[in-house]
Amino acid sequence: MPSTRYRLPRFAAGCAATAIAAALNVLATAAAAEPITLAEALARAAATSPTLAAAEADVAAAEGRARQSGFRPNPELGVEVENFAGTGAFSGLRDAETTVSVGQRLELGGKRPARQRAAEAQVVAARLRLSVARADLLKDVRDAYAEAFADSRRVELAREQFLRAENLQTIATELVDAGREPPLRALRARTAAFEAVARVRAAEAEYGQAQRALAALWGGADDLPEPVAPMDEAVPAVVVDPAEALDVRLAEAEVASSVAVVARERTLSRPDVTVSVGARQFRGSDDTALVVGASLPIGIFDRNQGNIAAANAERMGAEARRNAALAQAIRRTRDAQAALRTAEARLIFLETRAEPEAIEAVRIAREGFSAGRFTLLDVLDAEEALNTVQSELITAQLDRGQAIAALTRATETEGSIQ
Repeated sequence: MPSTRYRLPRFAAGCAATAIAAALNVLATAAAAEPITLAEALARAAATSPTLAAAEADVAAAEGRARQSGFRPNPELGVEVENFAGTGAFSGLRDAETTVSVGQRLELGGKRPARQRAAEAQVVAARLRLSVARADLLKDVRDAYAEAFADSRRVELAREQFLRAENLQTIATELVDAGREPPLRALRARTAAFEAVARVRAAEAEYGQAQRALAALWGGADDLPEPVAPMDEAVPAVVVDPAEALDVRLAEAEVASSVAVVARERTLSRPDVTVSVGARQFRGSDDTALVVGASLPIGIFDRNQGNIAAANAERMGAEARRNAALAQAIRRTRDAQAALRTAEARLIFLETRAEPEAIEAVRIAREGFSAGRFTLLDVLDAEEALNTVQSELITAQLDRGQAIAALTRATETEGSIQ
């Protein structure tokens, strides 16, 4: 009866073949994707984003209201027939009186100019909201692109780790067959290979999610964009005055709009005069006379007090939001600068120190394992350390790209985002 010493390696070898077949399937499977650069992703999002389309519609609506605000009230045509269908002399139309008049409401107290100023201020605010929406969208695209590229790198890394695990399994099986390692070593190597397969599958799933998240920013529900290059945009060289930041400018515009609304509501507390002029025809005598009239509401109850109070409260809220926006703009810029410095320092350390040393440690461990000087566990430890360093390197590159995106967003101005 063959000994366990020789049956286990052959079993491990069979499992190795199964793992290789699985590996070939993993490495060969790839969904159809569309290569795309960051510039192309930004342009596509700016052209077809549903978010921007909604903001542009809001601007068009504000412009329509601004046009409407300049129109005066329409005149009114009135017709009155009196003294008919009654009794006695007024039973027919013989003594009826017919009056035809034209009335016009005259807006007093500067209502029309105040209404126009409020509407124009709202157009300015709507346009700035569009600029903010565009800046937010482009930042989201940069973030999503960097995330998708990092996930594509993680897929590549997982596949490289799998190939190394397969190679290590082959070496372990050969050493077990040669009697230089116990059979358990081959089983452990096989387990490591299957763990690598699972990592590939997980990385591919995360990459697919990142691709769909990127495509959603331009409304591409069925797109699978494939980032072809890392974030290569230059770091913004000039840090703008926080008061010129887009969010602060928007907050200032909303303050100006709220002030204009207060002025508009105050003018509405003043009554308007409606004047009319017409002609009255007396059927009985066939005479005609001029009719002139005027009416004015008596401001006893409704003087628009509630709307004025509401507008004042909204103005105070807008001023508070402006102060908060200024503080947030300063914090956002400083946070982005600090994040960029941290990411770049970490990236330099990983690229120049940690990764080269981890690669060298794996090389020494593999050579020593092949020569019988190190155990399989020594190699697995070295491989795990390299995997960790390379994963951290991808994360550091992602952090740098997203820090640049955050700093770019923080330094956007109304002129730079058009």
